[in-house]
Amino acid sequence: MGWWPFSRRERGLGEAPDYFREGMNLASQEKYHEALTSFRLALRRRPDDAEIMEQMAVIYTHISMPDEAVKFYEQAIETGANSPAAHYGLAFIYLHRGDTAGARRHLRAFLVRPPEDEEAAAHVEHARRTLRQLEGSGSVGADLDSEAGG
Repeated sequence: MGWWPFSRRERGLGEAPDYFREGMNLASQEKYHEALTSFRLALRRRPDDAEIMEQMAVIYTHISMPDEAVKFYEQAIETGANSPAAHYGLAFIYLHRGDTAGARRHLRAFLVRPPEDEEAAAHVEHARRTLRQLEGSGSVGADLDSEAGG
């Protein structure tokens, strides 16, 4: 399973630097630490922006810092956005940790209002399949290696 689809925010002429967009560009180049710096600057400007928090969590997952990822995913949910992406990311972090109850809880939350765009379809199906396996007797171990947070 690949990355969670990146945002498509646009910057208008004459606007202040768009640190979010810069972070997205750096992340797409796998310059993760630099991307985190840009996302921190973006978050300073928009401290309640769940999308920034989600992207920071994705980056932390990719650089093997799951505790930091959990913190940012939880913050994204706490903003009131009920972030489906955060629930998705948390589900697989919890699954990697062996917390199947936490994984089931977040997969269910994700599937209450899953994204409907074509890019997210594979993630939605993966979440459904994983939840079915967790609720049945199926093993999800093989899926874990391909789903490291988004």
